[in-house]
Amino acid sequence: MKKLKDLSEEEVDRIVEMAWEDRTPFDAIQAQFGISEGETIALMRKTMKRSSFKMWRARVQGRATKHAKKAPEDMDTFKSRMQKSIALNKISKR
Repeated sequence: MKKLKDLSEEEVDRIVEMAWEDRTPFDAIQAQFGISEGETIALMRKTMKRSSFKMWRARVQGRATKHAKKAPEDMDTFKSRMQKSIALNKISKR
């Protein structure tokens, strides 16, 4: 399990991007990067402006798609539309 201080800048960017996406569950972030939901929230709080964090937190809290157990049965993937352009967890140039 990685600690937040051991994450590279690219990994932090990808985690923030995944956490911001509505359909990516916290379980996917944990499976890919080894950080829990609480650690993801702490990372978001640390890297985002206060107002952006509050907006994200209000949107995420209670959202079924952010928790795999609460997600609809037909939602079997957590890939974003941008996933095709991302290889080996490295963010492509946009």
